Amino acid sequence: MFFRPGLLIIVIFCFSAFNQITEAADEETTESTVQLPPITVTATRSEMPIDAIPAAVGTVDKTAIQLGRQTIGLDESLNRIPGLFVQNRYNYAQDLRISIRGFGARAAFGVRGIKLLVDGIPETTPDGQSQVDNIDLGSTERIEVIRGATSSLYGNASGGVISLITESGPEKPFVEFRPTIGAFGLAKYQLKTGGQSGNLNYLLNFSRMEISGFREHSRTENLLLNSKVRFTIDSASDLTMVVNFVNSPTAMDPGSLTREQVDADRNQAAARNVSLDAGESVMQGRIGSIYRRRLSEGHEVSVTLYGLFRDFSQALPLDRAVDFDRFSAGGGVKYSFQGNLFGLKNRLTTGIDLQYQDDDRRNFDNPEGKPGETLQLHQNEEVTSLGVFLYHESQLHEAIRLTLGLRYDRLHFAVADFLFTNGDDSGKRTFDSVSPLLGLVWSPLSNLNLYGNISTAFETPTTTELANRPTGEGGFNPDLDAQHATNYEVGLKGGLKRFHYDLALFSISVKDELIPFEVPTVAGRRFFRNAGSSTHNGLEFGFQGIVFEGLTASVAYTYSNFRFNDFKTEDAIFDDNYIPGIPPHQLHAELFYRHLLGISGGLELTFVDDFFVDDANTEQNDSYAVINFRLSYARTIGRWQVAPFIGLNNLLDRAYNASVRVNAFGQRYFEPAPGRSIHAGTTIYRSF
Repeated sequence: MFFRPGLLIIVIFCFSAFNQITEAADEETTESTVQLPPITVTATRSEMPIDAIPAAVGTVDKTAIQLGRQTIGLDESLNRIPGLFVQNRYNYAQDLRISIRGFGARAAFGVRGIKLLVDGIPETTPDGQSQVDNIDLGSTERIEVIRGATSSLYGNASGGVISLITESGPEKPFVEFRPTIGAFGLAKYQLKTGGQSGNLNYLLNFSRMEISGFREHSRTENLLLNSKVRFTIDSASDLTMVVNFVNSPTAMDPGSLTREQVDADRNQAAARNVSLDAGESVMQGRIGSIYRRRLSEGHEVSVTLYGLFRDFSQALPLDRAVDFDRFSAGGGVKYSFQGNLFGLKNRLTTGIDLQYQDDDRRNFDNPEGKPGETLQLHQNEEVTSLGVFLYHESQLHEAIRLTLGLRYDRLHFAVADFLFTNGDDSGKRTFDSVSPLLGLVWSPLSNLNLYGNISTAFETPTTTELANRPTGEGGFNPDLDAQHATNYEVGLKGGLKRFHYDLALFSISVKDELIPFEVPTVAGRRFFRNAGSSTHNGLEFGFQGIVFEGLTASVAYTYSNFRFNDFKTEDAIFDDNYIPGIPPHQLHAELFYRHLLGISGGLELTFVDDFFVDDANTEQNDSYAVINFRLSYARTIGRWQVAPFIGLNNLLDRAYNASVRVNAFGQRYFEPAPGRSIHAGTTIYRSF
């Protein structure tokens, strides 16, 4: 990937002229409201202006996350970020399938290949699994996304980082009630309170949701509790505690369908999923703490500790039910220094991360959808990870910023087999990797920042993927390796008072890419194999700006050309085929208007191009365009505020698929999405 020097000169000249015109216009504008707020991010392990980071970074604010939304899925707001593709919104037994630059598209359920953080604490277990059933959008203040190889910062993840920051309590205590009802039996009730009392800041959010579902056999319900408390110890230190709990006793799985079944009846569930009562239940609790202390000017240290339990059971659409109890704990120490070294402005961040995961896994028979007592598998799986990192930023020149990163990770997997009917399948696997980063930002103009980076990433198979062996044995699959990626990226970003833009071009070379597949003898169960090599080439463009006071616009466009270079199986050769599950073109555009009188509304368009759903590139998912609309009105009376809202999803009633199962047996690739649907509710707020 390269730029012609002449083209670069033209780009700089055009931006220089544009800079002079817009700065002149800004001098004539005195209204402070007609400007975007400055954008800073913390997902890089230290707070930085977004334009100083030599990588593609996007953010989503509270308005886009909560105002007029159902707040039942991350996809409602993540569509605003280029480079992301989110599926599976309407099957709560499978969770969202989030991919960044193609990484994560392989997930059968949950999130893979992406590091997920909430308030700086990993939701991702050491083996690389993330679930989103405990994500509390009703109290999420902000979402930050780093796209591209981030193993130099966070270790085991190829695609990037999604970091959620929850709300803190306001200065004045408050209580808020937010009921929402909608199509397909949606009923969600949220109660939130928070405030500041002396040195103590607190926020507590409780919600309960039920939804019957658009398709047969897709009912779900959950109860969610999220809290954050921050205590200011003194002028130099503070302690933050977070507690999260989710109980989802029911999440039915309607399964995937063939194209003919979708055309015949979009509401139906797969017959086998109904007869075997496929679905899951989960209960999870998480607690964490972050202690920060400024040692002296420019020096700071933080200590993070956290623990998690997860009780999970799942009836699969075959003669098997899965049950596991998980305990996970971890922590880390981070030291940062900001100041002058050798006459240059510098920021140094270094630290160590430790994580431990213990899964007690049991598989039972599942006759007629009623899990029995006959054990098919019983084993204990342990994962221990250690990561040591160093991240250094240096201001080499007024217009040049250099970033260097280096991290070493070691992950140890161990399985103890307790079922000896087919022999002892106990075993161990160890993965380790060194992940460097080199990044440079050049800012020739105040509104133009050109950057480039070379970085690497690695991604291990999860315990679930290692434990699923096509031979049917227990233990870990000895033939499944970690995938490694090298990311080459250049881009430009910047903005003025009224807008911000970013453009990224990347080429990622991937070795041993992890690919899912199914086999006829155990239809409905997924296994994994490694492709020899593949290349991910793409372009991402993001824009957000103020058209005029009150009206904002945003655009996110993604072009993806992801192909296998070397991928052969015993039965076929897939060299030069497109990697399935990723559309070549994506576009999301939104207009949002907010009036001083309290009226606000948004109109958004999402377009997804057709894409292949199998390695052989013989079957495609059709393209679609969906328009959503939301409207709200806020009225304040004394200390009370009432804000009713209404939303229409899929306004034009388009027929499309919400998700696909890559390489599904029997061509059962598709999970249809609902047509036009409505939701409405109100927010009742009282301050004290």
